[in-house]
Amino acid sequence: MSEVIAQIHGRAGLITLNRPKALNALSLPMLRDITAALLAWRHDDRVEVVALRGEGKEGPFGAFCAGGDIRFFHQAALAGDPRLEDFFSEEYALNHLVHVYPKPLAIFMDGIVMGGGMGLAGHGRARRTLRIATERTKMAMPETNIGLFPDVGGGYFLSRCPGHIGEYLALTGHVIGGADAMAAGLADTVLAAQDLPALWQQLGADGAAALAAVPVLTPEPGVLAAQRGDIDRIFGLPTVKAIVDALEADGGLWAHETAQVLRKRSPLMLHVVLEQVRRARAMDLAEELRMERGLVRRCFSLRPGAASETVEGIRALAVDKDHSPRWNPARIEDVKAEDWQAFFEPVWPAAAHPLRDLVG
Repeated sequence: MSEVIAQIHGRAGLITLNRPKALNALSLPMLRDITAALLAWRHDDRVEVVALRGEGKEGPFGAFCAGGDIRFFHQAALAGDPRLEDFFSEEYALNHLVHVYPKPLAIFMDGIVMGGGMGLAGHGRARRTLRIATERTKMAMPETNIGLFPDVGGGYFLSRCPGHIGEYLALTGHVIGGADAMAAGLADTVLAAQDLPALWQQLGADGAAALAAVPVLTPEPGVLAAQRGDIDRIFGLPTVKAIVDALEADGGLWAHETAQVLRKRSPLMLHVVLEQVRRARAMDLAEELRMERGLVRRCFSLRPGAASETVEGIRALAVDKDHSPRWNPARIEDVKAEDWQAFFEPVWPAAAHPLRDLVG
């Protein structure tokens, strides 16, 4: 069975991520299949609206996408596999395609929506896209936990969250539900999971009209609303050390728990991520994705092979599963400015950049 099922049903182009045992983690062939479907339907008059969902372990829906296939990243980095470069170039180009897609998109963000799943879900322009969360949505950009940064355009959409929610989500990798996703500007409505199958079918029958008829519901405030004042006050501070110092001096339970989380993340990548989000606020998506493409090359090349912070983070989480990454440097206080600034040095001349053709 194909890992991506793409079919036209009535007026809709329907894409199902079909790798449920891996929570629909994206492989390079999956990226290529999704891209091919979107390109084929872009000018197909039969298709009024395009919808994406994930197959769950118990049937359609229940899990959208857990991100990129990090086991593949680990193996490819150690083996010097050139497909690693292809993966990120093609994934980021797909993120941009979603952003500029000329037809309405419906993204069914039921269950896990993390990393690369956010890259598929987070970039539709609001006037043409409905990002649908449910009571089962578990959304996060948890890359600092594996020595990476919130890529797939994460700097772009996180930097556009209200206040300093973006820095908070980017640095901590905090998991949020549907209500918080709406509060952060990362979802457009929250529907009951039981209503999704009927809407999926209705898109085929009524096309874009079915999407326009979906109610935009405002759920009860979530956790982010309760902590918004603290988030803006602390995560708006200028440096990672200032943020952690403020959390540890606060004395409250939320601040204590948040500081503990940050102390477990890659100290080096926390610095990279804060700079990424701050720079991204002044960039369009194409510019931000080009920056990210350089960052991800640096993640695997500044310290090649097993010395890579990203390779070590994946080893600890998904390969050896000891959950004890050996970060280098080991402490936030030990990261020097030149350590994280090296990630932002250009990798390619502008005319040779693998994403040079992206616009806006």
